[in-house]
Amino acid sequence: MRHDRRRLVKAGFLVLSLGAAQLARGANMLAVRIWPAPDYSRVTLESDAPIKTTQTFVASPPRLAVDIEGMQLNAALRELVGKVQASDPNIAGIRVAQFNANVVRMVIDLKHPITPQVFSLTPVAPYAHRLVLDLYPVQAVDPLEQLIQQRMATSVPATAMGLPSGPASFNDPLGELIARQSQSSASAAIPAPMPPAPSVTTRRQDALSKPETFMDRPGRAPPSASQDTTDRLIVIALDPGHGGEDPGAIGPGGTREKDVVLNIAKMLRDRINVSSVNGNPMRAYLTRDADFFIPLHVRVQKARRVQADLFVSIHADAFFTPQARGASVFALSQGAASSAAARWMAQKENQADLIGGMNLGGQDNQVQRALLDMSTAAQIKDSLQLGNNLLREIGSVGRLHKPRVEQAGFAVLKAPDIPSVLVETAFISNPEEEEKLRSEAYQKQLTEALMRGIQHYFSRNPPLARNRGL
Repeated sequence: MRHDRRRLVKAGFLVLSLGAAQLARGANMLAVRIWPAPDYSRVTLESDAPIKTTQTFVASPPRLAVDIEGMQLNAALRELVGKVQASDPNIAGIRVAQFNANVVRMVIDLKHPITPQVFSLTPVAPYAHRLVLDLYPVQAVDPLEQLIQQRMATSVPATAMGLPSGPASFNDPLGELIARQSQSSASAAIPAPMPPAPSVTTRRQDALSKPETFMDRPGRAPPSASQDTTDRLIVIALDPGHGGEDPGAIGPGGTREKDVVLNIAKMLRDRINVSSVNGNPMRAYLTRDADFFIPLHVRVQKARRVQADLFVSIHADAFFTPQARGASVFALSQGAASSAAARWMAQKENQADLIGGMNLGGQDNQVQRALLDMSTAAQIKDSLQLGNNLLREIGSVGRLHKPRVEQAGFAVLKAPDIPSVLVETAFISNPEEEEKLRSEAYQKQLTEALMRGIQHYFSRNPPLARNRGL
């Protein structure tokens, strides 16, 4: 009897030991990634099973302590320490250690106070379970401030860019502000950060009370001589697709869409920034200028905040077979897509938030849906005009997949007051076109084609003077 009891005790101890070991193992860390950006810095922990954490923010000095339960410190977690870049605008350093037998503690030392958002993502595309820590500065970055800082960083006098030397003769609030900032010292006061976005109802009421915009006109006729100049800066929002956790399409040679389109967007930005149309200087604003992820609706919000006159989203197409080839241009559709292929493409591009990782729990979904549903017939009409100009010029340097502008429900094209198009530069899934997309010479040709299309659009559709306050 005594021996049986001993055997039972040993068996129970063995079961408890195995259970504790299994609990301690819990999830195995597969990979860790850090994505620094001015808007926010993201830390991603990828594991083979869901993990549970508790977080504590300490204000002085600012740091975030994260306890990861059911985890053992391994090589992947240790890699976090060396992944922090000195240029990261938010993270000063990361420390990790085995806090106890069942908990790994990660301490993120910060450069300033942050508002953390921590959320989990279920497996999708190439990823397993992900725990995401988005570290937002308490003082949010204002897209308009970014545009002004980019203007100052060029160190080009306002007159060299075609800007008047004084605001009295320049009837454009944004242009005046940029001109004044470029003439001030680097230590001058920076404009206040972006205030909370007004409600959708307020935006609609504002739109009704605003002076005439392109939306008020049933159509556009070629400008008369008196319309050739509007004395204002033309702002073009360039949106390199994907980024960060979302690589976009990947070619057979390993070329990532997010890298190619960022290169093209930067080339086009530099080209725009030294150009003008009918005497009006042009300025480009990038929704992202490095490798980080931006949710689709935030891309739209950024373009509206800088009062962009156009929105051009740049992508590289992919299909199941390598035979598909050619460039395409898409505009928004309020109804059905113009083709099954356009509908499929929109569905694929609209999945970016799932792959890139958006904190749905941190969003007001009703407001978000309403914002992205405020498309207008006038916006679509102008978008089609822009798309036709771009498609014609792209066709002069490469093959077109379709000879007309396609339409579908792309979420990123739903700014109600900005003509918006999505350009698929080529099929990265086609080996020949992947090689072209990797070529700097072809990227330059494509950039020049896009530039000509934009200039031709504005030569026939000059922007109206801005009457909106900042």
